[in-house]
Amino acid sequence: MASEHINEEGFQATSAALNNITDETLSNHAADPRSTLHRPADHEHAHSFLSKILPKHAITGLETKFHMGNYVIDRQTGEKHWEAMSIYVRVGMHLLYYGSEQEKALHWKRTLDLLRQQSEKMGKEYDLPDSKGHIKPFIESFKLQDSMAEMVQPDPDKYSCFNDFFAREIRPDARPIAEPTNEHVVSSPADCRLTAFPTIDLATKYWIKGYGFTMERLLGDAEMARSFDGGSMVIARLAPQDYHRWHAPVSGTVEAIKDIPGAYYTVNPQAINEAGTLDVFCENKRSVMTIRRHPHGTPTAVVAVGAMLVGSIKYVNGVDKLGTQVRRGECLGAFYYGGSTVIVIYPPGEVTLDQDLVHNSIDEKCETLMKVGWRVGISPVGDGN
Repeated sequence: MASEHINEEGFQATSAALNNITDETLSNHAADPRSTLHRPADHEHAHSFLSKILPKHAITGLETKFHMGNYVIDRQTGEKHWEAMSIYVRVGMHLLYYGSEQEKALHWKRTLDLLRQQSEKMGKEYDLPDSKGHIKPFIESFKLQDSMAEMVQPDPDKYSCFNDFFAREIRPDARPIAEPTNEHVVSSPADCRLTAFPTIDLATKYWIKGYGFTMERLLGDAEMARSFDGGSMVIARLAPQDYHRWHAPVSGTVEAIKDIPGAYYTVNPQAINEAGTLDVFCENKRSVMTIRRHPHGTPTAVVAVGAMLVGSIKYVNGVDKLGTQVRRGECLGAFYYGGSTVIVIYPPGEVTLDQDLVHNSIDEKCETLMKVGWRVGISPVGDGN
């Protein structure tokens, strides 16, 4: 059938494009990453590159359908900034939407295999000593020179490989938590682009538009999902240039860990916000940590979600041992290469989310730039009412 021929053509072209991008990146350690893997998708050279590989009708369709980037709001200034989508994410979007029968296309075993192979390929290469050559160009391209002073190891030459650098550890004093003596405050789990929704229903109405999203699927546990029914949700998206560890949003006791295997779809907002597509949060590889919050005695779910080209999700410092006490702001784990997301879920009535974050998420339909430890909300018992 013609539609099947077009789908096959699109898959083969997109597969070739993604492989070409990752090969080009890995073959030249000294190259500016914003000229290869992280080339802005709205850049004229990105268009030229894709035009050589993808069918013309595919390029036109993508440029019509997507804005090729996202606006984010700086919490400190209130200003909106445009962040262009990287070219590898743009190709990943093509994998999500290509073909006339989305459900069938999204479940292609070949698509899942391709994303897994490319993620493992990047992870393996970035574990090699030779990958150190990527570190300084990455720092220079994303203007991370000043932020290196915040790291436990500020010298780029001291990292053993690119992944060692990518999952770099930050000094605790570089990310002080908001209102440290107030046990009712909850914090941002990451340096991220954050959205906040007072109820999960609002999250699915304004942000998570993909079909198939349920709390039971996200958490992999029906009983746990019931305890969060009607609760609030915070979504923290980490871009590749961000500090790539995540931290405890609350203090408490680690009660459960559940690792859920899955795919490696992009978690760019364009993939999350589009109605009728597969919900990537419930499809992607992820790990669910349940923290019994102190002193409230209520559960908090912290879901670390892998994404396109993410090699692995690792807990640090033994925090994945059940019964471990963690404090708000303490580092929980690290993502190795790629973008990723941390979702925090609170039971109903447990947290009142800060109004500016809710406004940005619902009224502006924008993410807010945040850092680890910044205040996200407060339990009603602690808000002075």
